[in-house]
Amino acid sequence: MDGVLSKRELRRRVLAARRELSGRARAAAGAAIRDAVLALPEVSSGRTVAVYYAVGSEPDTRPLVAALSERGGTVLLPVFLDGGELDWAPYTGPDSLAPAGHGLVEPTGPRLGVDAVRGVSALVCPALAVDAAGYRLGRGAGCYDRALARAGEGAVSLAVVYDTELVESVPTEEHDRPVRGAVTPGRGVVWLGNR
Repeated sequence: MDGVLSKRELRRRVLAARRELSGRARAAAGAAIRDAVLALPEVSSGRTVAVYYAVGSEPDTRPLVAALSERGGTVLLPVFLDGGELDWAPYTGPDSLAPAGHGLVEPTGPRLGVDAVRGVSALVCPALAVDAAGYRLGRGAGCYDRALARAGEGAVSLAVVYDTELVESVPTEEHDRPVRGAVTPGRGVVWLGNR
């Protein structure tokens, strides 16, 4: 998937490839992603972690969310606001989730505000692709770029992708914010150029 592609074309290709993945492959990816993220000291010590709750063909973070919750740490999930901002609310189990727009699910608990990510030890973001410099290709709304800009300097920022979505270069714009690492099912945590 490397080469000079527009964001739109790269999104189209990644989404088409994801549709071809079997349920078994997605489940195996979710378990591998969980294990890789839980092995990080910033996560394993039971701190506060902000993470997306996967839907559709996204790399499955639901096993990670469940494991983090079982360990007793605070897990924050995003709540999408008008204007492309992310609010954050605690995950307290599957019963704390409700359907939201665009096929997403969101926590129903108290909202902590857009700045809640300032105090997290790790911010786990969705992505369609990530390049060697840490720039991620998202869905185009920029909400995770704004969350990355708000995260504290000590937070480990990670983008979760399938192995083939770790690419040489992602088209970037001025507002794009890099992550420090990528998590893939086959390679685990891959630290990127801006660490």
